[in-house]
Amino acid sequence: MSGLTYDVVVVGAGIVGAACAEECARQGLRVAIIDRDVIGGGATAAGMGHIVVMDDSEAQFALTRYSQQLWQQLRQELPADVEYEPCGTIWVATDEEEMAEVRRKQNYYAQRGVPTEVLDPQTLERLEPNLRKGMAGGLLVPEDVVLYPPCAARFLIERAQGAGAKLHLGSSVSQIGNGLVRLADGTEFSAAAIINAAGAWASALNPGVNVKKRKGHLAITDRYPGFIRHQLVELGYLKSAHSTSADSVAFNVQPRKTGQILVGSSRQYGAEHGEVDTGVLTRMLQRAQEYMPRLAELSTIRVWTGFRAATPDKLPLIGPCLGDPALFLATGHEGLGITTSLATARLLVDQIAGRNPAIPIEPYLPSRVPAEHAYA
Repeated sequence: MSGLTYDVVVVGAGIVGAACAEECARQGLRVAIIDRDVIGGGATAAGMGHIVVMDDSEAQFALTRYSQQLWQQLRQELPADVEYEPCGTIWVATDEEEMAEVRRKQNYYAQRGVPTEVLDPQTLERLEPNLRKGMAGGLLVPEDVVLYPPCAARFLIERAQGAGAKLHLGSSVSQIGNGLVRLADGTEFSAAAIINAAGAWASALNPGVNVKKRKGHLAITDRYPGFIRHQLVELGYLKSAHSTSADSVAFNVQPRKTGQILVGSSRQYGAEHGEVDTGVLTRMLQRAQEYMPRLAELSTIRVWTGFRAATPDKLPLIGPCLGDPALFLATGHEGLGITTSLATARLLVDQIAGRNPAIPIEPYLPSRVPAEHAYA
């Protein structure tokens, strides 16, 4: 099989590639999906499944909110193993300076139609009694959701296959571009549109694409039902974890339907190996225990790492690659790939089909970021 022709070839079967394949197939396009490993591997398997509205910038807000609404529309069709859980997010404030940020966020979201609730210390303690005493309050964003990303990716791939898409796993791509995808075994795919959804490895396929790996650690506990009830994130996360250069840790914990607790988070640049960094892990767990001292009493059963695909301006690359209008990028989502996967797919297919998108696409176009632009 040395000459396969499709309308679209998607390289990468993580959550973003799966969403792109499903959207393309649903629009009647002939689709092939290629991945060197398994469905929902890479960052999809390694990350938290948090579908969250973010407000670092207007463009980030627009993309996260649009995608969250697309997930809400899909909710009734998701199988049970996707573990879609509308638990909401609480942004936790430790002092009055952070409560000022709570009020700013509440006002920002209110102006844009996102429901929120400002929590005083007593209400926060009632909702999350295992947080340490003396917190200043928090902001509840009830429409935020958690889910299990690998099964969500599998669901989207299965929907794509149901619409005729062909899946090719265990296939390493050696070259893409100019309407052609070549595998290491010599197999070639031709297509009018090729989508590079290879995440942190996108730049290996397209040298010059301005995406860098950012390593993260996560830990998961044994089952402790009810220990936490919401996704809990420190407001300091906005200051520390979103630095584009320095290593950082932040309090970020997630309840799972299994009763387990997913504990994060960390970010590192320049770490190419996948081994657990004991120093970073220790800092991350200590940070979590500062907010929830009783976490130290729980049994952690597994620790792992993964690599996020990061861009200098914290926005993904969604659109045609410079110099090759048939090659589209869908990468650079960093920690928001699960959240923004559905919107990414919709915006990309809008561009392929020549349709007007629901939100402006200019902030996400690859042409905005010069190749190999320095990280600040």
